Amino acid sequence: MSAPFRIEDSAATHVGNVRSENEDSHLSAPQSGVWLVADGMGGHANGRYASATIAEALEHATIPDGIEDACDAVAGAIHAANATIFGKSVEVGKQMGSTFVSLIMRGTEFAVLWAGDSRAYLYRDGHLYLLTRDHTQVEAMLERGLLTLEQAVDHPMKHVLARAVGVQTHLQIDAIRDTVAARDLFLLCSDGLHSVIDDHEIAAILAEDGSDACDRLIDACLQRGAPDNVTVALVAAREPTVLALNGAFE
Repeated sequence: MSAPFRIEDSAATHVGNVRSENEDSHLSAPQSGVWLVADGMGGHANGRYASATIAEALEHATIPDGIEDACDAVAGAIHAANATIFGKSVEVGKQMGSTFVSLIMRGTEFAVLWAGDSRAYLYRDGHLYLLTRDHTQVEAMLERGLLTLEQAVDHPMKHVLARAVGVQTHLQIDAIRDTVAARDLFLLCSDGLHSVIDDHEIAAILAEDGSDACDRLIDACLQRGAPDNVTVALVAAREPTVLALNGAFE
């Protein structure tokens, strides 16, 4: 049975214009149907260790074929990484952690798992949809009606995380599942992208199509100053290639 879609993916990362070291990590494993962006925190080596630990845990995980089992396996790998990172932070006496967002694709279904403010978007039929909800203090205050959208834009706690991998013994992971359509384009990114360019500009860049969309997204951030590391991964569900043969087999 042929695959319902032909998957095309690309990813890129950049240290930005201000930071001296890149604490982001990413993973593209189309053979397993899994993609990841992780944004480390805790300062240079510690942040890099945290995000890399997540990527390595997912890279070495066995991901089953079924969507539910695949989600369980990805979550299990993240929980294992959480324990490893937290243990390391206790050992060295310094807090460290990482946000993450992961995309899983199985046939005509997809799932997104995340913790923190790394995001997943879906670009479909000319519209950009945010699939994730940031786990930040400001987002929590918005939900409780303590802030307006206008107040949230420049709030001093805008980047204070309410959830991340490795900062506590227990980690809560959010997840969504839905159906993939032909020509869907998924974007995973660290906050180095969405904190610099808004959703309208992201959509405009994705609308241009082309294999260099990751580079164009990062270039847009660099032109705006890129105060943080920026990492993007794109996963496109294309219609499968059909080979038409004239005549009959004998």
